[in-house]
Amino acid sequence: MALPKTGSKAPPFALTADDGRTVKLSDFAGRRLLLFFFPKASTPG
Repeated sequence: MALPKTGSKAPPFALTADDGRTVKLSDFAGRRLLLFFFPKASTPG
């Protein structure tokens, strides 16, 4: 998959939240969303 260009819409995706539930981008349709990605504790990165 190619990386999205700056300013383009994010492709559909799903991630596992820290409480174990699955969160999809589509769950936030029509709302502004800011995502932060960071490494899990005690892992390199």
